[in-house]
Amino acid sequence: MAKELVAFFSASGITKCVAEDLAEAIDADVFEIAPTEPYTTSDLDWRDSASRSSVEMNDESCRPAIAGEVADMAAYDTVYVGFPVWWYVEPRIIDTFLEAYDFTGKTIVPFATSGGSGLGQAPQRMQALAPGAQVKQGGLLNGRPSKQQLKDWAESAK
Repeated sequence: MAKELVAFFSASGITKCVAEDLAEAIDADVFEIAPTEPYTTSDLDWRDSASRSSVEMNDESCRPAIAGEVADMAAYDTVYVGFPVWWYVEPRIIDTFLEAYDFTGKTIVPFATSGGSGLGQAPQRMQALAPGAQVKQGGLLNGRPSKQQLKDWAESAK
């Protein structure tokens, strides 16, 4: 049986709720992509060009450090990667995560929560960061989908 992982970054807790529900719905392991230096409210102020998130997103090479690591990435066939949409793409900490592991032969399914935009170019960018993987189109999981809705989405997304 294929083993699945739900890995997620959550700035405000919204993506975390969806990710944990998804992991439960599909009987997957879960890993929180947590920054070594947690984000403060002022760090997340996208209207402030000097905020940490704005500075990171304006620097294509920025790779925020992650606290912890996946114990046995080789054991997983499918990795669902969740994040809030920042500047129409994935946050840079997702880039750190994707570059930290060998995803060759794995399926990556991006999912996001967003206040108003879609995934944008995130799947294409993620494919470039994990060239040996098959990155699917993924989708938005806004609101609080039921476990059955999440299970159905996961099946159709991979």
